[in-house]
Parts: sequence; structure tokens; C-alpha cells
Amino acid sequence: MAYTETTQTSWGSRLGGAFKGMVTGIVLVVVGTILLYWNEGRTVKTGGAINEARSVAVKVDDISRVDPALAGKVIYATGRADTRDVLTDPIFGASATAIDISRRVEYYQWQEHSRQETRKKLGGGEETVTTYTYTMEWVGGPIDSGSFKDPEYQGRNKVLASYEDETLYAPNVTFGGYTLPDFLKRSIGGAVPLDLVLDEDRKKAIFEGLSVEPGPMGNDMLPVVSSSDPASVDAALMGGVSGVVPPQDRYVHAQGNVLYLGEKPGSPQVGDIRVTFTQTPPADVSIIAQVAGNTFEEFTATNGYTFSRLSMGTVGMERMFAGAESDNAIMAWILRVVGTIVVIAGLGTILHPLSVIADVIPILGSIVGVGTGLVAFLLGLAWSLLVIAVAWIRFRPVLAASLLGGVVVLVGLLFVKGRKGKAA
Repeated sequence: MAYTETTQTSWGSRLGGAFKGMVTGIVLVVVGTILLYWNEGRTVKTGGAINEARSVAVKVDDISRVDPALAGKVIYATGRADTRDVLTDPIFGASATAIDISRRVEYYQWQEHSRQETRKKLGGGEETVTTYTYTMEWVGGPIDSGSFKDPEYQGRNKVLASYEDETLYAPNVTFGGYTLPDFLKRSIGGAVPLDLVLDEDRKKAIFEGLSVEPGPMGNDMLPVVSSSDPASVDAALMGGVSGVVPPQDRYVHAQGNVLYLGEKPGSPQVGDIRVTFTQTPPADVSIIAQVAGNTFEEFTATNGYTFSRLSMGTVGMERMFAGAESDNAIMAWILRVVGTIVVIAGLGTILHPLSVIADVIPILGSIVGVGTGLVAFLLGLAWSLLVIAVAWIRFRPVLAASLLGGVVVLVGLLFVKGRKGKAA
């Protein structure tokens, strides 16, 4: 059942909040402007670092041994990222010989959702109706239900235990005769499920870490339950199975790469936990990096920016550089869009008091709101383009001059055409 909350806001309070919000709007415009300007410099300098690395990179066919002649050089090579290190999860015991192993923890919790409807009132006030609904979902962390709006759902959440997501990396990952540094190890992909095998001691240790309320027979006298057959839990509770086993068989269930902590894997209860394990096995990779002894480091260009790259499988050197350029261009456009949106949002916040003032007559306030929104959009877009243009003059002077020259030529042609039209 939904829970609703209605709040009334006077015209004076709204107007005061709108004027206070202008400060936030100014901050947003400044932040967006800085982001746009910085992004153009970042894009150019990153592209410069990529091109500089391309100009000095050498292809190395044999990486089976460390070659002193390659010290300090940027190399491109393909080979196998391999390791003999056995990684073991310190809590659950999941183990594998891998580049890395990781665990992802989920909790079955009540989650609060809200939806707002705002109605303007004559005189400039507002009435806001907030509707809260609640669902049980798998989430990435425990949720404090004490802050829920509906008293009926407050305090409903609990957890059997609390664990963190974690990734363990192999200390020694080889690449032929070389050793891969952390920044390259973290770029290796291709994660696959890591099956979990639990002995009785590990299951008991995991169970002892759970917050389980004792049943009517106590935690040492629980019905027989098969961890691989959730249906047997129901049968046991109904008295269909006789005998007793340690309680970990009731609460700790491992199947494949998933560990389920709770009584009924097929019917989750609030507080249950699901842990998923993955591993990244040894794999063939291609790298571009600077040789530093028997390992690698990022190449530092003359402009201070760094460059390195790792691709899965055998990928050609030019294709890797092209991929880096493509990623740089995509990031440039993402940040341009983000910066422009921030500027527009800031200007909209600055102009918001105008629509609040006009809200004394609701229909008039709505019209003014549409107008100020359009003005904020156009001004924000124009300001963003101006900032980008100024940045181009600073970071891309030749291209900027060419564009300005083209504009001058077009304006000149239009002027000449206009003069001829008048003469005719």
C-alpha cells in the first residue's frame, strides 16, 4: 500500500529559496565553464601524447627475455599475461590461479521509492504530494529502513552479515620475460565464473559470522537440509525429514560461483545475502608501454600527459593507437555535453526567481517558466560554444584561425552578394 505525504510551501518561502538557489546557479555556470575549457586542453594534450608515443613506439617480436637495449623505449608487443599465484578469498575461501579474483555482494532489502506531484496554487504557493512505495530487491549494500517515511516499513530491514565487494590481484603477472605493473594488470578483462567449494569447517566459520535468531530447537538442533535442494528446507520444516545436522547446512548454500546465505535460496527473505565470485584467467594481450627494467611504466609525453594501452588478444599496433584516439574523441564529446548541460542548468537556476515571481498567477508562472527555460538553453548553448571557441584559440590556434578565416570569407561573400543585389 502506498504512503503519501503532502507539504505546503508558501510563495515567500519559494521566492527566498529561488534567490538562494541563484548562488548555486552561479557555481554551476563557473564549474561548467571550467570543465568545458579544461576538456579542450585535455583532448589536445591527450592526442599529443598519443601521437608522440606513436612516433617513438617500436614493435618487439620476442619478449621471452628482458632486453637491456629496450630500456626506456616505448614498445608494442603481444604475448600471454600469465601467473602462478594462487589467490584465495580470505573470508569465503574461493580460490584460483588467476590474474585476479573478485566477489560481488548483494543484500535482499526493502527499498523505498518516491514519486512527486506538484500543484501550483493561486498566490504563488505550491502543494507537493509525495507518494512512497516499497519493494523487496537485491541491492549492493544494506539499507537503513529507520529513515523510511512509512512507519509501517521502518525497521524492517536487517542483514545476516555485512561484507564488502573486493578484488584481489596476483602479485606476479608475467608477460614473457617481463612483469606487468598494477595499472596494466587492472586493464586485463575476460572475467569468468569462479566456482566455490566449501568444506564443513569453512561453512561453519561462515555460519558463525551470521546474525541468526535461534529456532525453537536452538541453532545446534536444526532439521536436516540439503544445501543443493531448496525444496528440502520446506520439507524439513514440515517434519518431512528427520535427523539433525549442524545449522550451517541450513543457512550456507554454495552452487556454482554463487554463495547464498539464508534459509531458502528459492524464496529470498529480507536480510539474505548473495555473493558472486569471478576470476580473470591468464590470457593473450597486446600492450603499448614504456620499458622500465623488467617491467613497464606509462609513457610521459613532453606535454606532461601519459599514455599506455592494453588490449585483449592480438591487436595490431596501429589499431591500438586508433582505438586510443577514438576513446579520446568520445570522452571529449561526453565532457562537452556534460559541461553544456551544467551551464544550462546553472542559468536555469539563476533565472528561476522570475517564474516564481510570476507564479502569483499560476498560468502566468508556467508561461514565464517555459520562456526562462528556453532562454537558459539558448544562452547556455551559446556560452558553451563561446568557451569552446576560446579554448580552441588557446589550444588549437591553427584550426581556430582557419575556422575564423572561413567565417570571414563567408561573411564577405554575403556582403558582396548583397551589394550586387542592391546595385541590380
